[in-house]
Amino acid sequence: MRRYGLMFVATLALAQPAWAALFGNDEVLTRQLQAQQQRLDAIDARLGKLETALQQNQQLLDLLKDVETLKAEVARLRGQTEVQVHQLDTLGKRQSDLYADLDQRIADLAKAARPAPAADAAQSTAPAATAAGGASGSSESGSYDAALALFRDADYAGAIAGFQGFLKAYPDSTLASNAQYWIGYSYYALKDYKAALAHQQKLVAVYPASAKVPDALLNVSANQIELDNLEGARKTLEDLVAKYPGTNAATLAARRLSALK
Repeated sequence: MRRYGLMFVATLALAQPAWAALFGNDEVLTRQLQAQQQRLDAIDARLGKLETALQQNQQLLDLLKDVETLKAEVARLRGQTEVQVHQLDTLGKRQSDLYADLDQRIADLAKAARPAPAADAAQSTAPAATAAGGASGSSESGSYDAALALFRDADYAGAIAGFQGFLKAYPDSTLASNAQYWIGYSYYALKDYKAALAHQQKLVAVYPASAKVPDALLNVSANQIELDNLEGARKTLEDLVAKYPGTNAATLAARRLSALK
């Protein structure tokens, strides 16, 4: 029994270095693992900071991209605005030229002598068949002259009433188409463009052979412009140039066509 005890003690004594080596190695390995874990933790921490920085940088990059996009859009809109301003300036100049031309024409017409002087002269020099016939001619001419005088004096409402009275009294007069024209132009001067348009169109329809048709068409286009019917105005002016070449109205119509393009 003692011998077995001695053998156990001897065996234990021999095993102590191995146990010591084993447990000693575990401690070293543990320390190494701990050190590695610390390094890994440090790396994870750095990676976390880098990821945060990258996310922030990506947000900044996205913001920069948005800013650049907005800058490009602003530049595009600014360019469009400049083009539109130029177009408006050009259109305004053209319309100013057009209206100046129309105003000048109104002034010229107001200063003009009575239309169709030859007809009036024929009436004044023709021998009267009877005293009543002479009075009739004088009344017709006097009625027309009185209405035209009102127009020249810029009494456009009075001129309209005068010419309408003339047409009612002398519907078959050689001056009827002229009276119809001045009614339309008087409404135009009063800025009643719808009424002016209707009366000038009536002249063209009722008196198609009248020498006043080209002027009436020119005034039709002016009223269409005022009523924002630019397409209709172009068509009227084109018809005027094509059908009545060589007339003063056709020359003005060509100029206005250029202004409307």
